[in-house]
Amino acid sequence: MSIPPATPAPQSPEEGGWDLTIRPTSGWFELHLRDVWRYRDLLWMFVHRDFVAVYKQTILGPIWFFIQPLLTTLMFTVVFSGIAKVPTEGLPPLLFYLAGTTPWNYFATCLTKTSTTFKDNANLFGKVYFPRLITPMSIVISTLVQFVIQLLTFALAIGWYLSKGEALHPQWLMLPLGAPLLLLMLGSLGLGMGLMVSSLTTKYRDLAFLVQFAVQLAMYATPVVYPLSMVPDKYRFWIELNPMTGIIETFRWLHLGTGAFNAHALGWSVCCTMGILLLGVMIFSRVEKSFMDHI
Repeated sequence: MSIPPATPAPQSPEEGGWDLTIRPTSGWFELHLRDVWRYRDLLWMFVHRDFVAVYKQTILGPIWFFIQPLLTTLMFTVVFSGIAKVPTEGLPPLLFYLAGTTPWNYFATCLTKTSTTFKDNANLFGKVYFPRLITPMSIVISTLVQFVIQLLTFALAIGWYLSKGEALHPQWLMLPLGAPLLLLMLGSLGLGMGLMVSSLTTKYRDLAFLVQFAVQLAMYATPVVYPLSMVPDKYRFWIELNPMTGIIETFRWLHLGTGAFNAHALGWSVCCTMGILLLGVMIFSRVEKSFMDHI
């Protein structure tokens, strides 16, 4: 009886062996963030696409980035300062409302645009593989251009009032460190919440209709058009639970020298932002594996 030849042992990839590795289902903490770095060129392509697509066929183009915050600020000035007589802590109303709407608009835009990631890119996701996290990240980065333009408008307004002798006290020494930290928190918080909403809307479509309304409602639960100092004590605890409260108040304090800066409130905002971002990425990574079954 002849003995069959022994089956050769499989070679390792270094020896020219297999090129496909079968792994078990990934866990909650396997986020594959390394793939995002490998596809960074695609990320910048999406950033360019997102930025160009917004105003591609408009007459004024990026000028809308200047017009939108100015019109919103003028409306707030007339309604809340002129009619409702809401105090602005001794600041010119234009500066007070710009200090609130500039960071809020960036956060709100990141949240609303990333919340429809799966729905808006269903056709693309079904055709080719790439890290799905790239699409919401590209939105946050492209929206950053809009934020910088609006921040420039805010800076010009500060310069104008300083030249007129207005009593403003920007924290010049803290700005180089504090401003980038707040910007990172705004983008991360909007991204994390948007990822969670986008993941849930694959099964619960009603959430997509609630996002716009919820964002508008949340603005009034944040000291954007009113100072935190005027909130009654019985409601202040709930307002301070909002992670955007610490960010907005710190932003106003850094640039104008007024506002209820509180290290504990800012620390709470940092912890909430990190937790929401991590949870959002985990849920998004979990849902992306099977979302085509629900779209």
